[in-house]
Amino acid sequence: MPIQFDHVYLAAASHFLPGEPVDNQAMDAYIAPLNRISGRIKQRILAENGIQTRHYAIDANGHTRFSHAQLAAQAVQACLAQSNTPLSEIGLLTMGSSGGDALMPGFANMLQGELGAPPMQTLSSQGVCAAGVSAIEFAAQQIELGAQQHALAVAAEMPSRMFKRSRFAPRGYQSDFDAHFLRWMLSDGAGALQLSRQPFVHQGNLRIKLKWIHQKSFAGDYPVCMQLGLTEDRSRSFLDFPSSSEAEAAGALALRQDIRLLPHLFDVCIHEYVKLVDQGWIHSTQVDHFLCHYSSAKFMPVVEELLAKAGLTIPAERWYSNLSSRGNTGAASIFIMLAEFLQQKTLRAGEKIFCFIPESGRITAAFMLFEVEDAGSDTNTHPKYQSTANILESSQPYTPNIQAPHNPSEAPEPLQPLLGRLASLWQDYRSSVWRTPVIHQLVSGRFDVAAYRNWTAQWVPQVREGSLWMREAVASLDGDFAALGALIDLHASDEQNDFQILYQDYQAAGGTQPLDALRRNPGGEALNSYLHALAATPNPVGLLGAIYIIEGTGQRIVPALLPLLRQQVALPPQAFRFLEYHGANDEHHLARWLAAVEITLALAPEAADAIYATARRTAQLYLMQFDHIQEPV
Repeated sequence: MPIQFDHVYLAAASHFLPGEPVDNQAMDAYIAPLNRISGRIKQRILAENGIQTRHYAIDANGHTRFSHAQLAAQAVQACLAQSNTPLSEIGLLTMGSSGGDALMPGFANMLQGELGAPPMQTLSSQGVCAAGVSAIEFAAQQIELGAQQHALAVAAEMPSRMFKRSRFAPRGYQSDFDAHFLRWMLSDGAGALQLSRQPFVHQGNLRIKLKWIHQKSFAGDYPVCMQLGLTEDRSRSFLDFPSSSEAEAAGALALRQDIRLLPHLFDVCIHEYVKLVDQGWIHSTQVDHFLCHYSSAKFMPVVEELLAKAGLTIPAERWYSNLSSRGNTGAASIFIMLAEFLQQKTLRAGEKIFCFIPESGRITAAFMLFEVEDAGSDTNTHPKYQSTANILESSQPYTPNIQAPHNPSEAPEPLQPLLGRLASLWQDYRSSVWRTPVIHQLVSGRFDVAAYRNWTAQWVPQVREGSLWMREAVASLDGDFAALGALIDLHASDEQNDFQILYQDYQAAGGTQPLDALRRNPGGEALNSYLHALAATPNPVGLLGAIYIIEGTGQRIVPALLPLLRQQVALPPQAFRFLEYHGANDEHHLARWLAAVEITLALAPEAADAIYATARRTAQLYLMQFDHIQEPV
C-alpha cells in the first residue's frame, strides 16, 4: 500500500551538475577507452541510450573537482536559497545514494559536516536509483507526523571516479561487458528537495502537495542485477580477498549491471503500476505530467508498450525526461528531473505529477504522486506570505520573506558569484537575527516603550561612528582604488547626521541621557573596533562587505520590524523617524554599493574574497550587538 500524505508540501527543488556539459565525442577525455574493443562498445551503447551530454565531477586528468559531499552541498545550498529558508530551520537531513566518498560514516552525516550544519536528525539511504525515493519517503513521514516542520531530502551520485581508465590497470585494461557497459551510461550530479509542513507558493499562486509514495522490492524473486563489491559471478565479496589489490584484480570492485535482467525490471514495475490503478491510487487518464526515470532511451518504447498492453497508455506529450542532456545520474536522476521540470513547465491547479523510478539493483519499483493546488487565500500558506495586518493575530510565528539586499540573478554577470555567496550568508544572518532575544520579544508581542528606549540608547553611539570609519577608509584608498573614494564619501555624507535622528527617537521614547553619555553594548564595541581597525589598513575594500550587512539590515530587516513596533509601542509616529527613513532610503544606498562593488571587482577580481570575509565577520558582530540589546549598559 502507498503511504498517503496530507500535510507534506514541496517547498523547493534544485540540482547541481558539475562542470560543463560533456558531449559524446569529448567523453574519451574523461572515460578513456580501455582497449581496442572499447570504441565499438561505446558506439553501440551511446546509439541506444540517447544521451548526448552529461557532467563529470572529475577533470580530464582524472582529478576530483567536487567530492560526493560537495556535489550534494551545492544542491542543498541552491535549494535553501530558492525557498529562502536558513539551514538552521532544517530539522532533518536525509540522503540517498549508491556510494559516497567514504564507506562510513553515512552519506547524510558527511553532507551535514560539509555544510557545517547545526545538530539535526539524519538518515542515510544506500541503494541504487530508488535510494533517493527512500530519503524522500522518510522525510515526508517525519513531516506528516509533525516531528519536523522542514526537511531536506538529497541524492548525489559520482560514479566517474570508478570509470577512470587507471582503475582498470590491475586487470590489464580488460573488463567484462557488464562493467564496460556502465562506463558509457552513468554520470555525476546531485539534487535536493525541501519538504515542509507549511505550503510554499510556486509560480504565483500555486502550491505542490506530495500525495503519496509507494515502493516495493522484489529482491527475493530475482538475482542481483546491478552491483559493486562482488565478483562477476557474484560468488565472492571484495572483503573475502586477502587484500584490496587482489579484490580489484579479480574485478570485485568494478561496477556492473546485468543487462539481461533489465526486461524483468520494467515488466515487474508496470505490473505494480497496474495494481495501483486497480486500487484507485492513480489512473493514466489523471496523469498530466509523467516523469519516468529510464536509464536509456532504448527502454522508453518498452515502457510505452507495457503500458499499452495494460490499457493504461500515457500520451507521449505528457512524458518529461532530461536524459539526453543530463545523462543517467542514478538516485539523483529523479531529483534533477523534477527540479528542471518545475523550472521549465507552467503548471495549473489540479494537475498531477506522477514519478516512476525503477531500480535495477535487485529489482525495485518506486512511484510518487504530486498534485498542484491553488493556494488561493488559504491561511495555512507559509507565514512569509501573510499580510502584516494579520501578524499578531496569527498563531504561527511571524517570519517574513526578508530577501537578500541584492538578487544575484539581476546583477551584472561578473558580480553574480559574489552576490550569490553574500545572499547565502544573508539568509543565515537574517535567521539568526530573528532568533535574538530582542526580536523574539518583539515578534511575540511583548515589546514596550522601555524596551524600545533601551534599544535606541545602545544604537545611537553605534550609528554615530558610521560616517567616521567610512571616511577613514576613504583616506586609506590609493592608486586605482582612489576612484571609490567619491562614492564612499558621498555615502558617509548622507549618513553623518543620521545619529541625530535616532537620538531624537530615543528622546521621544522618554530617554534623558545626554548624547555623549550613551554607550555601545559589548557587541557594538566589538563591531566599532573591528570597522575602525580595518578602515586604517591600505585599500580596505573589504569594508564593502560591512556596508552590505549594515545597509541591508536597514533596508530589509527594519521595514519588517516597523509595523510591529508601531503596534506595540505606544508612541507617536515621530518616535520612529530613523527606522522609517532607513527603510525608505537604504535602497538608494544599496544601489550605490552595487556600483562600488562593480568598480572594485573590475580593478581586482580577487577582492571578492575580502568583501565576503568582511561581510561574514560584520554579520557575526552585528548579531552580537542584537544579542546584548536587552541588557542595560
